[in-house]
Amino acid sequence: MSLIVVGTMAFDAIETPFAKTDLIVGGSATYVAYAASNFVQPIQQISIVGFDFPKDEMQELERRGVTLEGVKVVPDKKSFFWSGRYHMDMNSRDTLITDLNVLLDFDPKVPESYQSAEFLMLGNLDPKIQMSVIKQMKTRPKLIVMDTMNFWMEAAMPELEAVLKEVDVLMLNDSEARQLSAQFSLVKAAKEILKMGPKYLIIKKGEHGALLFHGDQVFFAPALPLEDVFDPTGAGDTFAGGFIGHIARTKDISFDNMKTGIIVGSAMASFCVEKFGPQRLKEINRADIDNRIQQFVELVNFDIELV
Repeated sequence: MSLIVVGTMAFDAIETPFAKTDLIVGGSATYVAYAASNFVQPIQQISIVGFDFPKDEMQELERRGVTLEGVKVVPDKKSFFWSGRYHMDMNSRDTLITDLNVLLDFDPKVPESYQSAEFLMLGNLDPKIQMSVIKQMKTRPKLIVMDTMNFWMEAAMPELEAVLKEVDVLMLNDSEARQLSAQFSLVKAAKEILKMGPKYLIIKKGEHGALLFHGDQVFFAPALPLEDVFDPTGAGDTFAGGFIGHIARTKDISFDNMKTGIIVGSAMASFCVEKFGPQRLKEINRADIDNRIQQFVELVNFDIELV
């Protein structure tokens, strides 16, 4: 049931209307690994870090079943760093600093020991890097999931279009779906994007939940109403980790099981926003996750009598 996760392992500095942090650990692959490791192990990580990435963080990931053979440590450069400030609604933010550092050298290599992985999660990266990883797989994984963002639609659209033809599931948010498809209606946007190659499309809508599209089938999952949202950073990657972790654990890539995966992903994301960085993800156990998933079931479950 092995799962390859490709993405960034980084540092963030975050400011919200309610609090701020100095350097904390972040990065797409970090959040995906912490979420997915609750459901499937090993997580076979592919990333790049500098000399400054904490050894205790590496050890914590390994303790959770994350294999780090595919993580390159550059001894004379710093890790990727991002700093941002969130607005009052917590749905929009301003990037203050982006220091690519080691990410400029990221040329991922898939170790031989990873070659039998059945599932591949491609975090938000340059489409050329995503394609490189796919091409290195000697046997195509059972399911390839990728995330992307508006920057690549503006800076690398031909490369993005090429990799979209190679993946099974695309994840992106609602504004990115509209940009990629040139359609405002998310239903029309989904139809256009599915023509580009992916069999399944997941459109994340933050505090308003997520949509899953496949052919003419549509599923909507709400987000859990939370009294306090501390930090939305990494919530989308945590969602992806919960989703792919559930799919890899069950080995079921049907539309119905992906609906469950969406709920699992939403539950994991609801934990992520409760504290800064991945801190909350380090504290929860399987019982906490099961209880949170049950809250989602109760949120949408109702009896109705038509008269």
